[in-house]
Amino acid sequence: MNRDCKLESLLTKRTTQGGLRVLSNKKGLVDFSSNDYLGLARSEELKQQILASYQKSKLTNGSTGSRLLTGNNTLTKACEDQLSELFGYDSATVFNSGYMANLAFFSSVPQRGDTIIYDEYAHACIKDGSRLSMAKRLPFKHNDLDDLERKMKDAEGQVYIVCESVYSMDGDFAPLKDITKMAAQENARVVVDEAHSTGIWGKYGAGLVSKLKLQKQIFAVVHTFGKAMGIHGASISGSQTLKQFIVNYSRPFIYTTAPSPFEIISIQSAFEYLKNRPGLSLDLMSKIESFNRMTPGLQSPSPIKSVIIGGNKKTRQLATELQEKGLDVRPILSPTVKEGSERLRICLHTYNSDEEIALICDLLKKARG
Repeated sequence: MNRDCKLESLLTKRTTQGGLRVLSNKKGLVDFSSNDYLGLARSEELKQQILASYQKSKLTNGSTGSRLLTGNNTLTKACEDQLSELFGYDSATVFNSGYMANLAFFSSVPQRGDTIIYDEYAHACIKDGSRLSMAKRLPFKHNDLDDLERKMKDAEGQVYIVCESVYSMDGDFAPLKDITKMAAQENARVVVDEAHSTGIWGKYGAGLVSKLKLQKQIFAVVHTFGKAMGIHGASISGSQTLKQFIVNYSRPFIYTTAPSPFEIISIQSAFEYLKNRPGLSLDLMSKIESFNRMTPGLQSPSPIKSVIIGGNKKTRQLATELQEKGLDVRPILSPTVKEGSERLRICLHTYNSDEEIALICDLLKKARG
């Protein structure tokens, strides 16, 4: 039997369902798809700032090993100290990506006999990390506090309530204040993923937890730098005890090559760049307000706009039509989202012109009838 037979069968099934994923490289289209909300990824000025700092540092190209072997240095410690101060926590631990940070936390911190209660719309890395733990896992309906309260009754041991501050598919906010109040009553620990709020909200881009001043109520926060910050990497913020535990027990930390000096300098440079340009987030808010005014029924408080179409084929077809009109809009298909909730995910950016936003709003109105 052909050893690839089963793989080919599964790929054929996905093709039949209209959900086959392929790598693409679309050029020359107006960006309404990327997570580069503030335009930092395309900033030539930030690039030159990073390069100048890197060349001045005289550091190695790679980190050469894990943090516990040869991959630790004073630069990384300085970066973590800066991040912990910015985010308002006692410690910060850097990782190569937000996926690795969530995998590191959830696979190690919750113990056997504990319970992880996560929002059903939480990112795949939160769910994957939770599967690797020995803890009980319970999803609650998206942003549904009543369902969260019901799930709390089925919990055991130390309870971890997990949510995202801004959800990547719908662009809506988690009710963080209400969640922390409920957690306090039940002695539960709240963990927040700030992937899509880092850089946009809070002082100098510290995120929604910082903006709402909830650090004392929230046990740990994961910040991701590959979206609005325009670079790569992530961090987990929390207590010094949490950091020490991760260093000692988290396999994705212990056995992973540390971020390179270039990555660390990029993180420092991006936050310094943003600190000196407070107008970027204000400009983005103006774009969000403009889109919301022109698209009744599609409002969200974030730059992420979700247009539910339904059906992989229909959703893909509409995305293709928008791309043919010069707009880079991508379809989000099942099984990434639930069957029947296939959608166009539209992201706004500081560099989208008023005319471009007006055009996509007009095309969406026509497409929705």
